[in-house]
Amino acid sequence: MNTTFLFIGEPEIFIILLIVVMLFGADKIPEIARGLGKGMRQIKDATNDIKKEINDSAKNQGIETDFVRDINKEVNDVKNNIDDLTGPIKRK
Repeated sequence: MNTTFLFIGEPEIFIILLIVVMLFGADKIPEIARGLGKGMRQIKDATNDIKKEINDSAKNQGIETDFVRDINKEVNDVKNNIDDLTGPIKRK
């Protein structure tokens, strides 16, 4: 069973992990992972802040920002119409 992740197979992942353990040591790996997690969280918070600022400024300018909700509503209406049309037929 040879699985690939981003075109990297199991032997390559094992070698990379071995090199990481040799370079940083087993006691430093949790600290590195914790730091990466904090960094990813900060990036996520920053992008959410940017999205909020864009939405707030768009609302202040009177620009419609609820088009995604409208599109989802239309898609759901079409789904319901198809389900009503097909009736008891099951899709596989």
